[in-house]
Amino acid sequence: MNSAPATSTDTAWLCSLLQAGDSFYPTGSYAHSFGLEGLVQEGVIRDRETLRQFLLQSVLPTLRHTELPIAAHAWRAFDQPEWLLIGELCVLSSALKTAREARLASENIGRQRAELAANLHASALAQEFVRRAAAENWPHSSAVAAALEGRALGAPLPAVLAGLAYTTLAANLAAAMKILRLGQNAAQSLLTETLAVVPAVIADAESTPRDQIGWFNPWLDIAAARHETADARMFIS
Repeated sequence: MNSAPATSTDTAWLCSLLQAGDSFYPTGSYAHSFGLEGLVQEGVIRDRETLRQFLLQSVLPTLRHTELPIAAHAWRAFDQPEWLLIGELCVLSSALKTAREARLASENIGRQRAELAANLHASALAQEFVRRAAAENWPHSSAVAAALEGRALGAPLPAVLAGLAYTTLAANLAAAMKILRLGQNAAQSLLTETLAVVPAVIADAESTPRDQIGWFNPWLDIAAARHETADARMFIS
């Protein structure tokens, strides 16, 4: 049996979601290593295998326990919209990032992504979020902004979470290629391996209650704090 053909609405949000996940999209994520450079400077990440362990033991758990559940709750809250809850999720997202560099990275990327959703797609919802965030001094969150963008595009929740997971993993690997002896084929093999785990991570994250959101890695936080005062660095975070 043939599957039902995709509708014009499906292809519209899919194309826009692909655009938002492209390295060409100006969120500023290219300037961040998300703590990776700090771990390289500490000698913790040295090669493909130690990078693999970082992706499996730090990046994926962070997605599972913090970024994806926050995005899922925000995506649902934008349906009403429930502005009080959305503001609380922005604060929670910032509070869960103990290193200053990590908070600023999420702030900068989240702000840019929200403004792009408001301007490129003329989304009234995104425009109202940008206005309220400024008026009420909400911290910007890359996870909340991804949910906002998904709502502005009309994308379903699983696709929004998959897009967030992909951009996070791809950004880490793109940064790794600049600071490690890691070629494109090795990076793609790691991306393929970690993406295979993402559907199960998304399924768990979608059902995570708000009071169970949270996870941290002191190993990464310490490296990020030291990175901020390093003598030389390639990335902002």
